Amino acid sequence: MSISIKTPEEIEKMRIAGRLAGEVLDYIAPFVQPGVTTNELDKLCHDYMVDMQGCIPAPLNYAPGGHTPYPKSICTSINHQVCHGVPSEKKLKSGDIVNLDITTIKDGFHGDTSRMYYVGEPSIQAKRLCEKTYEAMWHGIRQVRAGAHLGDIGHAIQTFAEGLGYSVVREFCGHGIGRKFHEEPQVLHYGKAGTGVKLEAGMIFTIEPMINAGKKDIKQLGDGWSIVTKDHSLSAQWEHTILVTDTGYEVLTLADDESLEHMPLLP
Repeated sequence: MSISIKTPEEIEKMRIAGRLAGEVLDYIAPFVQPGVTTNELDKLCHDYMVDMQGCIPAPLNYAPGGHTPYPKSICTSINHQVCHGVPSEKKLKSGDIVNLDITTIKDGFHGDTSRMYYVGEPSIQAKRLCEKTYEAMWHGIRQVRAGAHLGDIGHAIQTFAEGLGYSVVREFCGHGIGRKFHEEPQVLHYGKAGTGVKLEAGMIFTIEPMINAGKKDIKQLGDGWSIVTKDHSLSAQWEHTILVTDTGYEVLTLADDESLEHMPLLP
């Protein structure tokens, strides 16, 4: 397994790509309202990335081995959709929760992030799942430092989520990122502390736990991309791109209203 250690110049380009990806999530937030279609959200994000930011939407026509090209510029995963939901003419309705997953390419480098949005007023249970999935991601992020292990990240996320009665999706994971959309290493959101690859300063990867309110089992829909929970339970996901530093970590995709000082207090 070959893991890329980014140079200072590459890291600076990744900071730019990550910041731009976060800006798209900020931009689209006011448009996530009852009655909007996910196709409309996709077009808004596409036009913003291309016309305003001078970026390329990485998902558009992305075709890893065995997949048909992804037909849209963002992923929109609603309620029991776990990830990779394909935008369509489906209208969002009040009470929905939806994950929007954005990956920009700027000057050859990728920035990858996703966020949960409330459509109108969701149920208490749906809000709790979204909030606790966000906290689960941060439990993982706060394990990152040179000398730690990838297993520390997964263990922290799994312990927190399962302690609340939720389940962690196994089939999808975080990933290295840089000039390529998906690089080594794979970052599992479950596992055993002290195991796996030892982290080094200059590594960049995503942490993006998918947490289900019910069982962890998933299935793929007929479009070849959309993943849903088998038991139709709600699912939530958050994602940030993380740089390993000598002293800890740097989050490359922080949003304007999201500062380290305002993160959830963790034990």
